[in-house]
Amino acid sequence: MIFEGKSLTVTSLSNGLVEMCFDLEGERVNKFNQATLDELQQAIIELQRKDDIKGLLLYSGKSSFFVGADVNEFGALFQSPASDLIEALLKINGIFSAIEDFTFPTVVAINGEALGGGLEICLACDYRVMADDAKIGLPEVKLGILPGWGGTVRLPRMIGVDNAIEWIATGANKRAPAALKDGAVDAVVTGDKLKEAALDLLQQCIDGKFDYAARRREKQSPLTLSSIEQTMAFESARGVVGAKAGPHYPSPMTIISTIQQHAPLHRNEAFKVEAAAFAQLAKSPVTHALIGIFLKDQYLKKNSKSLQAEALSVNKAAVLGAGIMGGGIAYQSASSGIAIMMKDINQQAIEDGLAESDKLFFKQVQRGRLKQPEAAAAMHRIMPTLSYGDFGDVDIVVEAVVENPKVKQSVLAEVEAAIPESAILTSNTSTISIDLLATGLARPQNFCGMHFFNPVHRMPLVEVIRGEKSSDSAIATTVAYARRLGKTPIVVNDCPGFYVNRVLFPYFGGHRLLLKHGVDFARVDKIMERWGWPMGPAYLLDVVGLDTGYHGGEVMAAGFSDRMKYEGDGAADLLYRAERYGQKNNRGFYRYELDRRGKPKKISDPDVKAIIEPCVDETIEVSDEQIIERMMIPMCIETIRCLEEGIVSSPADADIGLIYGLGFPPFRGGILHYLDTIGMQKFVQMCEQYKQLGPLYHPTDGMAQMAAEGKSFFPGAA
Repeated sequence: MIFEGKSLTVTSLSNGLVEMCFDLEGERVNKFNQATLDELQQAIIELQRKDDIKGLLLYSGKSSFFVGADVNEFGALFQSPASDLIEALLKINGIFSAIEDFTFPTVVAINGEALGGGLEICLACDYRVMADDAKIGLPEVKLGILPGWGGTVRLPRMIGVDNAIEWIATGANKRAPAALKDGAVDAVVTGDKLKEAALDLLQQCIDGKFDYAARRREKQSPLTLSSIEQTMAFESARGVVGAKAGPHYPSPMTIISTIQQHAPLHRNEAFKVEAAAFAQLAKSPVTHALIGIFLKDQYLKKNSKSLQAEALSVNKAAVLGAGIMGGGIAYQSASSGIAIMMKDINQQAIEDGLAESDKLFFKQVQRGRLKQPEAAAAMHRIMPTLSYGDFGDVDIVVEAVVENPKVKQSVLAEVEAAIPESAILTSNTSTISIDLLATGLARPQNFCGMHFFNPVHRMPLVEVIRGEKSSDSAIATTVAYARRLGKTPIVVNDCPGFYVNRVLFPYFGGHRLLLKHGVDFARVDKIMERWGWPMGPAYLLDVVGLDTGYHGGEVMAAGFSDRMKYEGDGAADLLYRAERYGQKNNRGFYRYELDRRGKPKKISDPDVKAIIEPCVDETIEVSDEQIIERMMIPMCIETIRCLEEGIVSSPADADIGLIYGLGFPPFRGGILHYLDTIGMQKFVQMCEQYKQLGPLYHPTDGMAQMAAEGKSFFPGAA
C-alpha cells in the first residue's frame, strides 16, 4: 500500500503498475471536498517520490466515478474575496496538473458518472476508458459558473472549439457513444470489462504503442487555430449560444469569451484566465440564485428519502383515464421500469392514450436517448384495459379523469372496490379538495392527491397532497413512486388549488385588474416574458385552456372569496363565453396555426379587442415596472400565506414548487429568494402603493412582522 486515506487508496500492482481507487468513506458517491483534495495531493507526493512506477490507473470503488465538487462546501468559498477564490482554484489546478505531469502514463476508468470536477480530473489523465452505460459532462453552467479546474482549457484542445463550447455552454451529460465520437474518451467497453481494458491500454502506453507525451503536449499548448479560424469558430458560437441562453444567464457567453481569451496561451497561463472568469461569475446574483436552487433541490430529495421507511413497494401501477395526461403518466411509469395498467371506458380513448405514449417513446428513439428494443420493452409495460378485472395486484392507482368532483368520486369508489386493501389510491386533480373526494371512500387513509403538471414528461414537479385522513404510508408511497418516475415531489396540505395553482390564480387576478384598467394584454405578456417567465399570463391562459382557467377560477373564488371572487366578467371570462378556449380550439387571447414542425404558433387576432372591450372600466397609464409589481405582488403574498398556513412546509418547498411547476425564472432563485433580494420592508412598502386594488395586494400580519424585525426566508444563504 503506497497511500491509504478516507477517500482514496494507492496500491502497487505487478510490473510497475499502480492503481488509485477513489472510495469516499461514509458516502454513497465520490465527490470532491477539501478532505478528498488534500488526500489526493498527499497521494501524488508519495507517487512522485517513487522512481519505479511505470503507469497509473485511476478508478472508482463506487457505482460512479465522481459526481463533482461538494457544492455545500465550495459554495461557501464563493463568498470569499475574488483573490482568495482564484488562489484556491489555481491550487486545485496544480494538483490535477501534477497528475498530468507524472513521468509515467495515466489512464482513468470511468464508470457511472464523471461530472464537473470528476470529468476534469479525467481530462488531466492521458487516456480515458469509459463504460458503455456511463455519462460524463461539465454541468457547471447550470449553476451559473464555468468549469474552474481546467475544463475550459483542456477540453477544447482535445475535442475542438466547436464541440467543447457545445459541451460546456449547455452543461449536457454525454453518453459513451457521443463522448467517443467527439474524442473526449479513447475507448468504450462494457462495465464488466472496464478495469481490464484500462489496464491493457496502460500497458500499451508503457510498451510504446501509444505516444502519451504527444497527448500531453496537445493539452498543454495553445489551440492550433489560425486567427481567421478562431474568429469564425467563436463568433458562430456566440450567435448560437446567445440565442439559447438569453439575456439573463451570463455564464454561457462568458464561457465562449474565456476559451477565446486563453486560446493562444499555454496551460498554466490559461488556468489563470479560467480562474478569473470563474471568480467573476461566482459573485453574480444569478449564480447565487442557481446554487440556492440546487441546494433546495438537494434538501427536498433528502426529505423524500426520509419517508422511505413508511413507503410500500410499487411493482405495478394503474392510471384511470387515457387522455393526454393519462397517456403521459403511463409513459412516465413505463419508461421508469414500472408496469402500469391504463383504463378508460371506451376503446377509442384507450387507443388515443396509447398513441400519446407511443409518440413520446418514438421521440426518445429519434433523439438517440433510447434504442428501439428498449423503447419496445417499455411500451409493453403499458397494459390497456376497459375493465377493473386486472387491478387485483396493483400497488398504486392514479385517477386522471375529467376535473369534475362527482365524476371523480364515482370513479374513485369504483376502483377502490377492485384493488387490494393495501393499495394506495391517488387523484391527479389540480384544484378539487382531497378531503371532498375522500368522502365516499371506504379507506380514506389510503388516499391522497398526486398532481402532475402538463406535459407530464417535461414538468419535473409532482404535488403530493395530504388529506385530513391520508396516512403517512399513503404519502410516503406516493412520494417514493413520484421519485421513481424521475419527478421532484413536494408534500402539501389540502386546500383549494393546493399550492401551485393557489398562488397562480392571484397572479391571474393581477392580470385581470390590469386589463380592466385598459392595459394591452400583449404588452403585459412581453413585459413578463422579458422579466423571465417562459410565457406571459395571456399566453399561459391560452396554453392551460381558458375553459380550465374559468372552472379553476370558480373553485378558487369559492375557497377564497375575500380575495379571489370578482364582480363582473374579466377578459378571460369574456373569451371563454365566446367559446375561445385557447390552444384547444386555436382561439383565445391569440389565434394559433401549426408551424412547420406541427407546433401551435401564436398569432395576433384583431377580433379579440372587441370581445374583451366590455371588461375595461377605465384606462390608466402604467409603467413597465408597475406592470411587473402589479402582477407579482399577489403571487408573492399568496405564497407567504401558504407558508404561514402550513400548506407548504418550508421556503425551499415553496421556491422549488413554483420553479418546477410553473417555470418561475430560475435566475431569480425562487419566489421567496426573489423577495429576500427585495427585502421584506421594501416589499411591504411596495404593497402599500397598491392597497386600493383590493385584498390581493394586502400583506399579511406575518409579513409586517418580518419587515419590522428585518427577517428573511433564507438567512445566511450563500
